[in-house]
Amino acid sequence: MTIRTEVRDGICELVFDRAEKKNAITAAMYAALAEGLERSATDGAVRAVLIRGSDSVFTAGNDLEDFLNNPPHGDDSPVFRFLVAISTCPKPIVAAVAGPAVGVGTTMLLHCDLVYAAENARRSLPFAQLGLCPEAASSLLLPALAGHQRAAEKLLLGEPFDAAEAKAIGLVNRVLPAVELIGYARAQAAKLVQLPASSVRTTKRLMKGDRLEPVAARMREEGAAFRAMLASPEAREAFSAFLQKRKPDFSKFE
Repeated sequence: MTIRTEVRDGICELVFDRAEKKNAITAAMYAALAEGLERSATDGAVRAVLIRGSDSVFTAGNDLEDFLNNPPHGDDSPVFRFLVAISTCPKPIVAAVAGPAVGVGTTMLLHCDLVYAAENARRSLPFAQLGLCPEAASSLLLPALAGHQRAAEKLLLGEPFDAAEAKAIGLVNRVLPAVELIGYARAQAAKLVQLPASSVRTTKRLMKGDRLEPVAARMREEGAAFRAMLASPEAREAFSAFLQKRKPDFSKFE
Protein backbone atom coordinates (compact mmCIF):
# COMPACT_ATOMS: atom_id res chain seq x y z
CA MET A 1 0.00 0.00 0.00
CA THR A 2 1.37 3.38 -0.95
CA ILE A 3 -0.82 5.34 1.49
CA ARG A 4 -0.43 4.37 5.13
CA THR A 5 -3.38 5.11 7.39
CA GLU A 6 -2.58 5.15 11.10
CA VAL A 7 -5.07 6.09 13.81
CA ARG A 8 -3.77 6.66 17.31
CA ASP A 9 -4.40 9.08 20.17
CA GLY A 10 -7.25 10.75 18.30
CA ILE A 11 -5.19 11.54 15.17
CA CYS A 12 -5.61 9.87 11.78
CA GLU A 13 -2.32 10.10 9.91
CA LEU A 14 -2.52 9.73 6.13
CA VAL A 15 1.04 9.11 5.00
CA PHE A 16 2.42 9.15 1.47
CA ASP A 17 4.64 6.05 1.33
CA ARG A 18 5.99 5.71 -2.19
CA ALA A 19 9.45 7.20 -1.77
CA GLU A 20 10.91 5.50 -4.86
CA LYS A 21 8.49 7.56 -7.00
CA LYS A 22 8.71 10.72 -4.86
CA ASN A 23 5.22 9.87 -3.57
CA ALA A 24 3.65 10.44 -7.00
CA ILE A 25 -0.07 9.81 -6.58
CA THR A 26 -1.90 7.04 -8.44
CA ALA A 27 -5.66 6.54 -8.73
CA ALA A 28 -5.44 3.85 -6.04
CA MET A 29 -3.67 6.31 -3.71
CA TYR A 30 -6.36 8.94 -4.30
CA ALA A 31 -8.98 6.33 -3.40
CA ALA A 32 -7.12 5.47 -0.19
CA LEU A 33 -6.80 9.14 0.76
CA ALA A 34 -10.51 9.68 0.11
CA GLU A 35 -11.43 6.64 2.21
CA GLY A 36 -9.24 7.84 5.08
CA LEU A 37 -10.82 11.28 5.08
CA GLU A 38 -14.35 9.93 4.73
CA ARG A 39 -13.85 7.54 7.65
CA SER A 40 -12.27 10.28 9.75
CA ALA A 41 -15.25 12.54 9.12
CA THR A 42 -17.61 10.12 10.88
CA ASP A 43 -15.30 8.24 13.27
CA GLY A 44 -15.74 9.58 16.81
CA ALA A 45 -12.28 8.28 17.73
CA VAL A 46 -10.68 10.67 15.21
CA ARG A 47 -10.50 14.30 16.29
CA ALA A 48 -7.82 15.54 13.86
CA VAL A 49 -6.22 14.45 10.59
CA LEU A 50 -2.52 14.76 9.72
CA ILE A 51 -1.43 14.46 6.08
CA ARG A 52 2.29 14.02 5.52
CA GLY A 53 5.08 12.42 3.57
CA SER A 54 8.62 12.03 4.89
CA ASP A 55 11.01 14.77 5.99
CA SER A 56 12.39 14.92 2.43
CA VAL A 57 9.36 14.60 0.14
CA PHE A 58 5.64 15.36 0.32
CA THR A 59 4.45 14.42 -3.16
CA ALA A 60 5.54 14.94 -6.76
CA GLY A 61 1.87 15.26 -7.71
CA ASN A 62 0.07 12.97 -10.12
CA ASP A 63 1.81 9.88 -11.40
CA LEU A 64 1.47 10.94 -15.05
CA GLU A 65 1.79 7.46 -16.51
CA ASP A 66 -0.95 6.14 -14.20
CA PHE A 67 -2.96 9.28 -14.86
CA LEU A 68 -2.84 8.68 -18.61
CA ASN A 69 -3.79 5.02 -18.16
CA ASN A 70 -6.57 5.83 -15.66
CA PRO A 71 -7.83 9.30 -16.58
CA PRO A 72 -10.67 10.74 -14.47
CA HIS A 73 -13.95 10.37 -16.36
CA GLY A 74 -16.38 11.91 -13.90
CA ASP A 75 -16.95 13.47 -10.49
CA ASP A 76 -16.82 9.99 -8.91
CA SER A 77 -13.25 9.40 -10.09
CA PRO A 78 -10.78 8.82 -7.22
CA VAL A 79 -9.04 12.19 -7.61
CA PHE A 80 -12.30 14.17 -7.51
CA ARG A 81 -13.61 12.00 -4.67
CA PHE A 82 -10.48 12.93 -2.72
CA LEU A 83 -10.87 16.64 -3.46
CA VAL A 84 -14.47 16.58 -2.25
CA ALA A 85 -13.45 14.69 0.89
CA ILE A 86 -10.64 17.07 1.83
CA SER A 87 -12.70 20.18 1.09
CA THR A 88 -15.68 19.04 3.18
CA CYS A 89 -14.02 17.19 6.07
CA PRO A 90 -15.51 18.54 9.32
CA LYS A 91 -12.45 17.58 11.39
CA PRO A 92 -9.37 19.83 11.46
CA ILE A 93 -6.67 18.85 8.96
CA VAL A 94 -2.97 19.45 9.59
CA ALA A 95 -0.38 19.08 6.81
CA ALA A 96 3.37 18.56 7.17
CA VAL A 97 5.15 19.39 3.89
CA ALA A 98 8.79 18.69 3.07
CA GLY A 99 10.57 18.63 -0.25
CA PRO A 100 8.53 18.73 -3.46
CA ALA A 101 4.80 19.48 -3.34
CA VAL A 102 3.77 19.55 -6.99
CA GLY A 103 0.32 20.27 -8.42
CA VAL A 104 -2.26 18.70 -6.17
CA GLY A 105 0.48 18.47 -3.53
CA THR A 106 0.11 22.24 -3.25
CA THR A 107 -3.58 22.75 -4.06
CA MET A 108 -4.69 20.30 -1.37
CA LEU A 109 -3.05 22.57 1.21
CA LEU A 110 -5.67 25.24 0.46
CA HIS A 111 -8.18 22.92 2.18
CA CYS A 112 -6.03 22.19 5.24
CA ASP A 113 -6.44 24.16 8.46
CA LEU A 114 -2.83 24.17 9.67
CA VAL A 115 0.09 23.80 7.27
CA TYR A 116 3.70 23.40 8.41
CA ALA A 117 6.59 23.33 5.97
CA ALA A 118 10.19 22.20 6.14
CA GLU A 119 12.88 24.61 4.99
CA ASN A 120 13.49 22.25 2.03
CA ALA A 121 9.88 22.44 0.80
CA ARG A 122 9.35 23.47 -2.82
CA ARG A 123 5.89 23.99 -4.30
CA SER A 124 4.80 24.31 -7.91
CA LEU A 125 1.54 24.44 -9.85
CA PRO A 126 2.47 23.34 -13.39
CA PHE A 127 -1.07 22.93 -14.75
CA ALA A 128 -0.72 25.38 -17.65
CA GLN A 129 2.66 23.85 -18.53
CA LEU A 130 0.90 20.50 -18.96
CA GLY A 131 -1.86 21.91 -21.16
CA LEU A 132 -4.34 21.71 -18.29
CA CYS A 133 -6.13 24.06 -15.89
CA PRO A 134 -6.13 24.39 -12.07
CA GLU A 135 -8.07 22.00 -9.83
CA ALA A 136 -9.17 21.76 -6.18
CA ALA A 137 -10.83 25.19 -6.52
CA SER A 138 -7.33 26.69 -6.55
CA SER A 139 -8.43 29.19 -9.22
CA LEU A 140 -10.78 30.58 -6.56
CA LEU A 141 -8.89 30.01 -3.31
CA LEU A 142 -5.35 30.99 -4.28
CA PRO A 143 -6.27 34.49 -5.60
CA ALA A 144 -8.38 35.01 -2.46
CA LEU A 145 -5.39 34.06 -0.31
CA ALA A 146 -2.47 35.60 -2.19
CA GLY A 147 -4.04 38.24 -4.46
CA HIS A 148 -4.58 38.00 -8.20
CA GLN A 149 -1.07 38.87 -9.38
CA ARG A 150 0.77 36.46 -7.09
CA ALA A 151 -1.76 33.71 -7.82
CA ALA A 152 -1.42 34.36 -11.57
CA GLU A 153 2.34 34.01 -11.31
CA LYS A 154 1.96 30.60 -9.65
CA LEU A 155 -0.90 29.27 -11.81
CA LEU A 156 0.17 30.65 -15.20
CA LEU A 157 3.95 30.29 -15.07
CA GLY A 158 3.99 27.27 -12.76
CA GLU A 159 7.46 28.11 -11.44
CA PRO A 160 8.53 26.56 -8.11
CA PHE A 161 8.44 28.65 -4.95
CA ASP A 162 10.03 27.95 -1.60
CA ALA A 163 8.69 27.63 1.93
CA ALA A 164 9.46 31.23 2.84
CA GLU A 165 7.38 32.53 -0.07
CA ALA A 166 4.59 30.09 0.75
CA LYS A 167 4.52 31.52 4.27
CA ALA A 168 4.58 35.08 2.96
CA ILE A 169 1.45 34.52 0.85
CA GLY A 170 -0.38 32.81 3.71
CA LEU A 171 -0.23 29.21 2.51
CA VAL A 172 1.97 28.06 5.41
CA ASN A 173 1.73 28.71 9.15
CA ARG A 174 5.36 28.06 10.08
CA VAL A 175 8.63 27.00 8.45
CA LEU A 176 10.81 24.53 10.36
CA PRO A 177 14.02 22.52 9.94
CA ALA A 178 13.17 19.26 8.16
CA VAL A 179 14.14 17.11 11.14
CA GLU A 180 11.62 18.94 13.34
CA LEU A 181 8.71 19.04 10.90
CA ILE A 182 6.77 15.85 11.55
CA GLY A 183 7.16 15.99 15.32
CA TYR A 184 5.97 19.59 15.40
CA ALA A 185 2.97 18.88 13.16
CA ARG A 186 2.01 15.91 15.35
CA ALA A 187 2.26 18.08 18.46
CA GLN A 188 -0.04 20.68 16.87
CA ALA A 189 -2.53 17.98 15.92
CA ALA A 190 -2.35 16.65 19.49
CA LYS A 191 -3.30 20.11 20.78
CA LEU A 192 -6.44 19.98 18.64
CA VAL A 193 -7.29 16.54 20.05
CA GLN A 194 -7.23 17.96 23.60
CA LEU A 195 -9.75 20.69 22.79
CA PRO A 196 -13.54 20.20 22.95
CA ALA A 197 -14.34 18.38 19.71
CA SER A 198 -17.64 20.19 19.17
CA SER A 199 -15.97 23.59 19.58
CA VAL A 200 -13.27 22.73 17.05
CA ARG A 201 -15.74 21.38 14.51
CA THR A 202 -18.13 24.31 14.93
CA THR A 203 -15.33 26.85 14.59
CA LYS A 204 -14.09 25.19 11.40
CA ARG A 205 -17.65 25.05 10.01
CA LEU A 206 -18.21 28.74 10.69
CA MET A 207 -14.87 29.72 9.17
CA LYS A 208 -15.54 27.77 5.97
CA GLY A 209 -19.31 28.25 5.80
CA ASP A 210 -19.51 31.03 3.21
CA ARG A 211 -17.01 29.26 0.94
CA LEU A 212 -18.44 25.74 0.85
CA GLU A 213 -20.83 26.20 -2.08
CA PRO A 214 -18.55 28.50 -4.11
CA VAL A 215 -15.71 26.00 -3.63
CA ALA A 216 -17.91 23.07 -4.66
CA ALA A 217 -19.17 24.97 -7.70
CA ARG A 218 -15.64 25.97 -8.76
CA MET A 219 -14.44 22.38 -8.32
CA ARG A 220 -17.18 21.17 -10.64
CA GLU A 221 -16.31 23.85 -13.20
CA GLU A 222 -12.58 23.15 -13.00
CA GLY A 223 -13.19 19.39 -13.13
CA ALA A 224 -15.23 19.60 -16.33
CA ALA A 225 -12.60 21.81 -17.99
CA PHE A 226 -9.75 19.61 -16.71
CA ARG A 227 -11.31 16.42 -18.12
CA ALA A 228 -11.92 18.08 -21.48
CA MET A 229 -8.38 19.46 -21.64
CA LEU A 230 -6.86 16.04 -20.94
CA ALA A 231 -7.86 15.08 -24.49
CA SER A 232 -6.44 18.26 -26.04
CA PRO A 233 -3.45 18.24 -28.42
CA GLU A 234 -1.58 20.54 -26.03
CA ALA A 235 -1.93 18.09 -23.14
CA ARG A 236 -0.91 15.15 -25.33
CA GLU A 237 2.21 17.07 -26.40
CA ALA A 238 3.02 18.01 -22.80
CA PHE A 239 2.62 14.46 -21.48
CA SER A 240 4.55 12.94 -24.40
CA ALA A 241 7.39 15.39 -23.86
CA PHE A 242 7.48 14.61 -20.14
CA LEU A 243 7.61 10.85 -20.70
CA GLN A 244 10.20 11.28 -23.49
CA LYS A 245 12.25 13.66 -21.30
CA ARG A 246 12.22 16.47 -23.86
CA LYS A 247 11.01 20.04 -23.98
CA PRO A 248 7.42 20.34 -25.27
CA ASP A 249 6.70 22.39 -28.40
CA PHE A 250 3.43 24.30 -28.20
CA SER A 251 4.20 26.66 -31.11
CA LYS A 252 1.92 24.78 -33.52
CA PHE A 253 -1.15 25.25 -31.33
CA GLU A 254 -3.17 28.46 -31.33
